Amino acid sequence: MKLFQSVSFNLPLICVGNLSVGGTGKSPMVEYLVGHLSDKYKIAILSRGYKRKTKGYALANENSTALEIGDEPMQFYQKFSEVAVAVGEKRIEAIPQLLHDRPGTEVIILDDAFQHREIDPGLNILLTEFNNLFTRDFYLPSGDLRDLKSNYKRADIIIVTKCNPDLPEEEKKEIVDEIAPLDKQNIFFTCIEYGQLYHITNKQGFEVNKDTEVLLVTGIANPRPLKKLLETYCNSYSMLHYPDHHIFTIDDLNEIRTKFDGLNNGNKIIISTEKDAVRLVKFRSDIDELPFYIIPARHHFLFGEEKRFNDLVNNFIVAFKRTA
Repeated sequence: MKLFQSVSFNLPLICVGNLSVGGTGKSPMVEYLVGHLSDKYKIAILSRGYKRKTKGYALANENSTALEIGDEPMQFYQKFSEVAVAVGEKRIEAIPQLLHDRPGTEVIILDDAFQHREIDPGLNILLTEFNNLFTRDFYLPSGDLRDLKSNYKRADIIIVTKCNPDLPEEEKKEIVDEIAPLDKQNIFFTCIEYGQLYHITNKQGFEVNKDTEVLLVTGIANPRPLKKLLETYCNSYSMLHYPDHHIFTIDDLNEIRTKFDGLNNGNKIIISTEKDAVRLVKFRSDIDELPFYIIPARHHFLFGEEKRFNDLVNNFIVAFKRTA
């Protein structure tokens, strides 16, 4: 007997989600899927727009702000101009509205929708962080789990994210055995791969070296991979860590300036994430002259399994269209 009745739609829906409250790399996975699929299909992204100041359905446009649609949807919209980006906390209502606004849509990626069972996605991708596997985590408030561990069985694909790039095969096997996937499930392992720094306003690049002193400014759930990166490539760094999805204020900007001015090294910069950038760019006139750089992040599949993952996604879409 099904406790939850789910609604399906007549187009491929790909859900990217987790069982915890955040920090597993959902946004980079959504971006990975868009990058992989957008040259073949007309893609749309639907998110709930977490911590936005509005409610209901909205389609992102050139006048949208992070306050109106949320920081992650704003990031998607800025990076993928050809992709429809919409928000709506009630996805069962938002999908028809999105299809009305963008009738040519062929595939919808549902961002952070794994725990919402009113919709039946054709492909469920579940992310779990290497250093905080759902199998070892505790339920809120003691841990980060917001959903039952047993619900991992609803996933078609499980991705262990933020792994060490040189993860041994033996440890991979131990994790697979611990998760105990069902026969229908495929497990992948990824690490975070960071791209070229670019200035938050003028987009000019920058190369960090051992003499660079960094002030890391983040409002993300899990800054550990970034801290590890800076420990490897920089002489020293300081950090201002704000809550996840933090809405930056002028007082925060003053705190950032004061902290930055207190760094003694002449070769000093500020680094933040793309998710933070959409909440900081409102201070464009104040930060334009600062050495304020953004670092992009993407998933890199380990053990040479990127093609196998891509094939699973492609085959799902092709099979769906064939039977629709």
